[in-house]
Amino acid sequence: MTGLLVPEYRIEDLAHASGATVRTIRGYQDRGLLPAPERRGRSNVYGPAHLGRLRQIADLLDRGYTLASIKELLEAWDTGRGLGGVLGLVAEVHGPWTDERAGRITLAQLVAKFGGEADERAIGEAIELGVLERIPGNDDEFGVPSPQELAVAAELYAAGVPLSAIAGQLRELRGQVEQIACRFLEFTTEHVFARYLGHRPPTDADADDAASMVRRLRPLAQQTVDVELARAMRMFATQYLADNLAVDALAGTVPAARNEVSVSLPASTIDAVERLVGPDGVGAFIAAASEREVNKRTLDSLASPAHRD
Repeated sequence: MTGLLVPEYRIEDLAHASGATVRTIRGYQDRGLLPAPERRGRSNVYGPAHLGRLRQIADLLDRGYTLASIKELLEAWDTGRGLGGVLGLVAEVHGPWTDERAGRITLAQLVAKFGGEADERAIGEAIELGVLERIPGNDDEFGVPSPQELAVAAELYAAGVPLSAIAGQLRELRGQVEQIACRFLEFTTEHVFARYLGHRPPTDADADDAASMVRRLRPLAQQTVDVELARAMRMFATQYLADNLAVDALAGTVPAARNEVSVSLPASTIDAVERLVGPDGVGAFIAAASEREVNKRTLDSLASPAHRD
């Protein structure tokens, strides 16, 4: 019985099989990421191990690792330390962080949800924000990474909020949520994951333990935000209601007027607000925006390290 033939590649064949360029393969060799080929006369011969290594490098690059980090991982592998635990940890972190499933929506359905007329500018902004995704070769349908997020936008639009205001609010909210995520990650890294990831690369056992901890802690961030958001919404909604529906007004009398001052604003600002909410809503909009900014700065001040110290 004859043994199976082991595939052999010239560098051009290896590039074709792996999807890398010849220049990239040579660059990996120079960096020590790829073992040297076997020399046969004037030719260099590569084998399945080289192809596997190239695919492994491509996968780690897609997951956001730098070449320097990949080199450390591969050196650990080459010295006999397994990468199973590390790759398991990578898969855990890169896995879904929500049970929500992506969906699709046709252009006709999208138009029907948002006013009945196609708004190319709004669609472009939604794609830029990642609310919609283009489907290659299909101009009549879009991918929807988060159907819940799109549904929220549709409800706000139906309630009278302009699309430009919805997009602006999403940008602002996303920045604030990313800040919360960053702080939670720093917190858990300092107090939990440092013990597993203190040496690079971690051992298989430490990586397995860290992956298990990710599974346990993953829902905690969302649960904490849900609880705190509900608390803050109740607090500010109660205050807002008290400010706008004072006791005197509820009793049928005219509430005492607050001290009012005149503030000069650029004409361009007034025009922009009028286009957004109409001439009758300019004063209320600017007052609400100012109050929200004051509340935001107060919360930022309370959450700052200097305040906690």
